[in-house]
Amino acid sequence: MTQIPYKIHLTEDETPKQWLNLRAFMKNKPAPLLHPGTLKPATADDLKPVFCDECIKQELDDTSKYIDIPQGILEFYKGYRPSALVRAYFLEKALDTPAEIYYKYEGTNTSGSHKLNSAIPQAYYAKKEGLTSLTTETGAGQWGTAMSMACAFYGLNLIVYMVKVSAQQKPYRKYLMETYGAKVVPSPSDTTETGRKILEKDPNTSGSLGCAISEAVETAVKSDKCRYVLGSVLNHVLLHQSIIGLETKLAFDKYGISPDIIIGCAGGGSNLGGLIAPFMVDKLSGNSNAHFIAVEPASCPSLTRGKFAYDFGDTAQTTPLIKMYTLGSGYIPSSNHAGGLRYHGMNSTLSQLYADGFLEARSVEQTKVFDAAVLFAKTEGILPAPESSHAICAAVDEAKKAKLAGEKKKILFGLTGTGYFDMTAYAQYNEKTMSDYIPSDEDLARGFATIPQIDL
Repeated sequence: MTQIPYKIHLTEDETPKQWLNLRAFMKNKPAPLLHPGTLKPATADDLKPVFCDECIKQELDDTSKYIDIPQGILEFYKGYRPSALVRAYFLEKALDTPAEIYYKYEGTNTSGSHKLNSAIPQAYYAKKEGLTSLTTETGAGQWGTAMSMACAFYGLNLIVYMVKVSAQQKPYRKYLMETYGAKVVPSPSDTTETGRKILEKDPNTSGSLGCAISEAVETAVKSDKCRYVLGSVLNHVLLHQSIIGLETKLAFDKYGISPDIIIGCAGGGSNLGGLIAPFMVDKLSGNSNAHFIAVEPASCPSLTRGKFAYDFGDTAQTTPLIKMYTLGSGYIPSSNHAGGLRYHGMNSTLSQLYADGFLEARSVEQTKVFDAAVLFAKTEGILPAPESSHAICAAVDEAKKAKLAGEKKKILFGLTGTGYFDMTAYAQYNEKTMSDYIPSDEDLARGFATIPQIDL
């Protein structure tokens, strides 16, 4: 049998030239976006004041199975793609498991995460459209960093509304974004009408991605030659992130490997959706028995404890309505360290797949996540981001199950980025001051109360 190398590389010529549109392969497609006023499916004209034209076209396309990646984007991708698929031999040894563990590592580009895969297309399309500035939100800062880098490359101005607690926990992310030329505003802020209203209700709020989105959208629609861009939740972002799964599958195919278990952390869905896309196509067509696991923080359990309903994507309830698993747009998660997973809802495509039984969802407490993160750092030599560490945690659990069962399972997870800007979190873990928060039913009920009652 051929020995699997520690890193499975693709050549530059093997890098995919098209993105995969997972929705086009689904018989039971996700429900359409709804205009919040008319409650009818949102049209391109409805979305035009907020998003770039090409992103709107991609967002509304659920029939094209593959979409060509423009040459300009492919040229930029060459700077850091293809990324490595790594066999976690050292982690396997530490766990003494017969399972084979693989991870797709997206942390080698300058922005430090998978977010650049969508930031570059969105900035590219904005520049091509003749826009001069963009607005966005960011949680832990990975998306804000990637978007700052992309806007610097294309000469666009950028305002980033960063969730307040993340701005406090991760000041160096703010400095990095500013180094690329972005303006970073802790959210909620007094710079927007939305922010001021939120602060009036709770001056000490830690903020949320929903709050930050509201501020970014408000600024975009009031500014000339400006649009809003986002790094997760919507389907055109999953489209761009499919490059992750496509590369992974090509690398596995070189050695005739088919993963049995595929795991991704889950916040808004960008990394999970990108990783699983081509493997889920095989599952939907009946050519695979792979098991898919979405792992979310216990403090923000949209899949495991949320409701499948139409909801707003932001706290101010200005966005189109999205049918998704949601905790309610008014839900404010606790200040856990996986800032990129502190979003109240889940992407509509992943939500539909979960509702139809194609995905398993798990929620994990923060300290258990960091147990896995530290084990991974000690064995594989990479300090993982807290978000990715949720996937690592589930991979470790599955490898232990394989050991008990004596099964040589092939486990794949997504390592979305590094944790070198998350040292406050690691310090709390090491000092044993980290706590776990699991919302009560009463906590969730307050969020559920903000979900609109829509009778369709």
